[in-house]
Amino acid sequence: MTPFDDPKVATAFDALPIDARVGALALRDLIFDTAASSPDAQPLQESLRWGQPAYLAPKGSTIRIGKHKAAQFALYVHCQSRLMGDFTSAFPSEDRLDGNRAVLFDDPAQIDPTRHGWLIARALTYHL
Repeated sequence: MTPFDDPKVATAFDALPIDARVGALALRDLIFDTAASSPDAQPLQESLRWGQPAYLAPKGSTIRIGKHKAAQFALYVHCQSRLMGDFTSAFPSEDRLDGNRAVLFDDPAQIDPTRHGWLIARALTYHL
């Protein structure tokens, strides 16, 4: 696991219920692993946005991780981007979504490194 540079981000993860925390940390690992494999996604910045852990690469669109009212945890992308539309075209009906803004999860086992890594990679390089 990548160490936290900002204790406020670590505190945000610690504040999540245990089931949500395990999944959110798994998404965090996937974000860092995906960014590490792309020079265009470096340097990756981790911070808090709207009280949630957020990730931004120099030419990317912000990704956030957090609790969701209809799920244990979620992976959020910018709702005015084409990211979710491209994702649902590439992987139709494979995930539970909140419109064009989030992929919803109830269990860490639902995280697919290939499918969700695809979405993360596109978000991290969105403006290229």
